[in-house]
Amino acid sequence: MAMFFLVALSASHMATSLRPSADLGVCRASGYLPGRTKAVLTLNSFEKGKDGGGPSECDNAYHSDQEKVVALSTGWFSNMARCGHRIRISATNGNSVYAKVVDECDSVHGCDNEHNFKPPCDNNIVDASLAVWDALGLDQNQGRIWA
Repeated sequence: MAMFFLVALSASHMATSLRPSADLGVCRASGYLPGRTKAVLTLNSFEKGKDGGGPSECDNAYHSDQEKVVALSTGWFSNMARCGHRIRISATNGNSVYAKVVDECDSVHGCDNEHNFKPPCDNNIVDASLAVWDALGLDQNQGRIWA
């Protein structure tokens, strides 16, 4: 299997975590998102009427499959702090691409109309457009590549 890394271009943004602190029931930021983090790359369409569901969280718009855009798991999305930022996605085949963060892949809620009846995302998801997969030279039939 191919391995992918999510590289945040802005190390100054805090990455939140759903990990409880010593105070029961209180969630705290886990620290900064490391420069290279293993992730699972999934294929998603951000076009209207496709598998992404509603419009993107960051700009309330739909995006063409030809745009290099991604949705990040809730913790990496960091309460919209990464909206509009570009991240670098590198594959072990030597290819890499920059993609713009436009949406959240909700790791908390799911199985409803708003989330296109999909279950919540795992905590390590980079949900990427067809253009990202093409730029990385990946087989779209796989739809999900594990790190």
